[in-house]
Amino acid sequence: MSEDRTPVVVAARRTPIGNTGGALRAFTVDELAAPVLRAVLDDAGLERVDGLGGVDDVVLGNVFGPGGNPARVAALRAGLHNRWANGLGNGPCEAVPGVTIDRQCASGLAAITLAAAMIRAGEGEAYLAGGVESASTAPYRAWRPQSAAETPRCYTRAPFAPAEIGDPDMGPAADLVAAEAGITRERQDAFAVRSHARAVAAQRAGRFDGELVPLGGVGRDERPRAGFTVERLARFRPAFTPDGTATAANSCGINDGAAAVLLVSEALRRRLGLPGLRLVASATSAVDPNRLGLGAVPAMKAVLDRTPDVVEFNEAFAGQALACLDAVGIDEHTVSPDGGAIALGHPWGASGAVLVVRLFATLVRARGTGRGLAALSAGGGLGVATMWEVVQ
Repeated sequence: MSEDRTPVVVAARRTPIGNTGGALRAFTVDELAAPVLRAVLDDAGLERVDGLGGVDDVVLGNVFGPGGNPARVAALRAGLHNRWANGLGNGPCEAVPGVTIDRQCASGLAAITLAAAMIRAGEGEAYLAGGVESASTAPYRAWRPQSAAETPRCYTRAPFAPAEIGDPDMGPAADLVAAEAGITRERQDAFAVRSHARAVAAQRAGRFDGELVPLGGVGRDERPRAGFTVERLARFRPAFTPDGTATAANSCGINDGAAAVLLVSEALRRRLGLPGLRLVASATSAVDPNRLGLGAVPAMKAVLDRTPDVVEFNEAFAGQALACLDAVGIDEHTVSPDGGAIALGHPWGASGAVLVVRLFATLVRARGTGRGLAALSAGGGLGVATMWEVVQ
């Protein structure tokens, strides 16, 4: 592959992350994503450079719907400009396509790796990629009745694996992984306390400000809590299994939010004259669905050629996250320096993209140098991991 086709992130933004039924409850998925897409494109100035035009495509991850290709709907709502004139009388934004993908919690990061692959293949040079989730506005789901005498059966999630293989819910699976890895309740609570303390400190220091796109007067993440202590968290009861160690306090929330990046080829990055995050390596993996929290471990091992300067790992559950970090030899104290999903929240389809936005803020905006790992596990025993490095 030519170096000119190396994919590079040159802009990255996200919404504040809201709790379900909270500050962002009125925003649908396209209403969450569109302002972020617009902000990312404006940051890079792609549309303002003569002869460059706009983006080739929009790739977004989404888990809970409403379906109908939210990436395309968000692209239309954002009024994006396409780099190719098609001569069919379309306006600029009508000519921008979009594709929505579902790799469960890893959807946002998978969307970014898919866009990167298209750049490597020479299919295009500029892609908006990321993810979005609105748990607050997601539609109810029901199995269709087989006869007029039956009623629809509502369900909260689709199957991740055939029942005969094993398809546990996230919480019980997290308890199993933590127990098998020997992750104590005390260690999990301490990890959660640290996540909240770091997120609160980052909020107060304004370290999130440059990456956030305020919506409806909401300009900060809703979930981080000051004043958490290990003594306070020790009072929480197991949330999923009677003798489990995962609680409401050392697990992530259910959240609303969107995140996106602009991925361009190295050749286009040089024309723009922007620093960025170059994708060094990416991998996708799968493990036993009964131990779905470990899905990222093989992918991380595949991309970890040396210790990264910054690690962003999605903290779905403290025990599950610690089991993954232990398995690849990453010090838990080095992960998510400004707090992770336990504190910030976990808007499923967006969370993987949030990790890259955080790396961009830390490595490109703040440090101007270094390598970073973004990784997460997902339902069904899946995992995605990416390694990035700053390029000037």
